[in-house]
Amino acid sequence: MYPVPGRCPVCGEEMTVTRVHCRHCDTVVEGHFALGKFHRLTPEQLQFAENFIRCEGKITRVEEIMGLSYPTVRARLHDLIRALGYEVGPEPVAVSPDERRGILEELAQGKISAEDALGFLQGQ
Repeated sequence: MYPVPGRCPVCGEEMTVTRVHCRHCDTVVEGHFALGKFHRLTPEQLQFAENFIRCEGKITRVEEIMGLSYPTVRARLHDLIRALGYEVGPEPVAVSPDERRGILEELAQGKISAEDALGFLQGQ
């Protein structure tokens, strides 16, 4: 069996399923059925989504199994998010190594809580 095409091969617009058939009992249902968001994806985007889910969302594991760099994985993830119709959130603010060390020292000394340290490390 072939996968249902989500986009029209002629004009590129979203396809609609108009007939479904049960091979077991021969029931046929006709109408207009939506394919869902995942049928909007290209084969490459769908493969990335499957790998991302298989890796439980851990970018380092996606890097390993797909042989991609961190920036490439992030770019593909953002592309996937947009293809599904969502907006990509703002990029996290990078904390310098000196700032990171200072935050961890304050945490170790009990000057800040673990929640505060996490927020600072994430640039919040």
